[in-house]
Order: sequence, then C-alpha cells, then structure tokens
Amino acid sequence: MSKPALQRVLADNQAQAIGRNIRTSPRKLNLVAQSIRGQKAETALNTLTFSPKRVAKVVKKVLQSAIANAENNHDLSVDDLIVTQASVGKNMVLKRFHARARGRGASIHKPFAQITIVVTEKAEEKKAKKKPVKKSGSKSAAKAPAKRTKKEAA
Repeated sequence: MSKPALQRVLADNQAQAIGRNIRTSPRKLNLVAQSIRGQKAETALNTLTFSPKRVAKVVKKVLQSAIANAENNHDLSVDDLIVTQASVGKNMVLKRFHARARGRGASIHKPFAQITIVVTEKAEEKKAKKKPVKKSGSKSAAKAPAKRTKKEAA
C-alpha cells in the first residue's frame, strides 16, 4: 500500500545532485556556480579545487555526488559528463537581533542557500583534421628551380 514511484524528470543521459542548507547567501554561491556551468565535469572539479572561495568546497562535494549518481545509478560514462545546469536558490533564513543604542535592536539575517547540479553525458565527436590543399596558382606551389653549383654544371 505504498505510493507509486515518481516518474523520472530528467532525460536518460542526465543525473543530478542537490545540496541543501548551505550556510552562505545565494549571491555568493551563484558566483561559484557560474564558474562551472557548461564545463566538462573533470575541468569543473579542477576549477572548484583551486577556487579561493570558501563555498567552493561544498559545491565540489555536490558535483562529485552528481558524477557518482551518473555513474552508479544511470550507467553514464564519467569521461563524457558536462555540467549543463548549476542553479542556485534560496533556503531558510535565520533571524537574529543585535542590541543597539538607546534600547533598540537591529535585525541580522543569516541566509542559507541550495544548489542543484545537473550533469549530462555528451559524446564528443572527434573531427578529423584535414590537411590544407595547396593551390597550383599560388606562389608557394611554384618554386624556382634549384641553383646548380659549379661542380654540377661542369
């Protein structure tokens, strides 16, 4: 008598991970999320590893979780994964008060954020490099005859 399973929202070549209750503002988190959107998963991990932002460590964990979901749950190739979405949203806000002068209080808002990372498997097409075709009328194709030395002429 349990509920029926929910339909899969994502495509068959996608996997996602959600990080909730991240203790930073959504504006700061979005700066880090912007830096990895559209990158290959391996490149995005390197970007987050060497990022000076504190919240980059949390985003890296969420990205690693998305990659693990893709590999284990959906049988996707890790080498072909690309970060297609990295959306940031608001979460709860802790409201505190700070005592001010003359018996007043000032409100302090401590925001939390959440991030959703979606990775997609895209097989890269390897393009064959074509050699440039030399035109017969160009200067490089028509070379002057080699000069003879005195010994060859004799």
